Amino acid sequence: MRAVQVEQTGGPEVIKLVELDDPVPAEGELLVEVAAAGVNYIDTYLRSGLYPRPTPFVLGLEGAGTVRALGPGATGFAVGDRVAWSEAQGSYATLAVVPAARAVHIPDAVTDEQAVGALLQGMTAHFLVTSTYPVARGESVLVHAAAGGVGLLLTQLATARGAHVIGTVSTPEKAALAKDAGAAEVIQYTQVADLAAEVRALTDGQGVSVVYDGVGRTTFDASLASLRPRGMLVLFGAASGPVPPVDPQRLNAGGSLYLTRPTLFHYVASRKELEYHSGEVFAAVANGTLNVRIGQRYPLRDARRAHEDLQGRRTTGKLILLP
Repeated sequence: MRAVQVEQTGGPEVIKLVELDDPVPAEGELLVEVAAAGVNYIDTYLRSGLYPRPTPFVLGLEGAGTVRALGPGATGFAVGDRVAWSEAQGSYATLAVVPAARAVHIPDAVTDEQAVGALLQGMTAHFLVTSTYPVARGESVLVHAAAGGVGLLLTQLATARGAHVIGTVSTPEKAALAKDAGAAEVIQYTQVADLAAEVRALTDGQGVSVVYDGVGRTTFDASLASLRPRGMLVLFGAASGPVPPVDPQRLNAGGSLYLTRPTLFHYVASRKELEYHSGEVFAAVANGTLNVRIGQRYPLRDARRAHEDLQGRRTTGKLILLP
């Protein structure tokens, strides 16, 4: 099979397309022919070594495809089923071994590309607005990188719950995408001197109830300063780099604020949680509530370019690799 492998951690230049033996599914595993693999920021953390993992390894945690074979004891699936997953290392490949316990069926009304575009990022957006901070009707919400893969989905889901969404973007083109997703207000952060002041001006000086921040280092201070008293900063990523250590006294000074650093895997740890979040997301895609925007498609050999584009903030929507 063809696969995108990292032999030593580092920048995008360490990504290599290689030929490997076809994998064999072990106990409780599925062998899947990959139709599309998702490109996510967590892949760059693994590639760089920010999230340590023994090398060499095949990149990619998320994909969709057709079951080719079942390992011993794998239940709930059959050869020919279309499945999607978000926790199987090695998804940047023509074949992937996926734990049956972490795979989900793709409904007939959802395409493979939609499934990849919606699963990891869609479940992330879903748990953020339903579990981490349950957004209520009428609340003001700040979404950073509102035209990105998670940002567009977050904006749609928060808007569907009746929130007043303020999005931040870097270009007029991205502003238009965020507006189309339902953002009531969009701030082009490259054009303002004080982002938090802009947010407060849009909320009658009150600040927002919650900030969903997947950017990290460059937005953290403005995120805290944009919150109303007892508001919550949900830091779910670090696209601009990790946030330096924080003195908890800042939360007190800001108005008894809350700070959390959630990750999807803790919210889909059980089969019940996985089926709940994936089922809600796929249902929203099927009925048109959630529009999955595939921003860029790359052949497997261009995985390095996909990482460069993602980290260079040259992308919108979901990035996928097509093996």
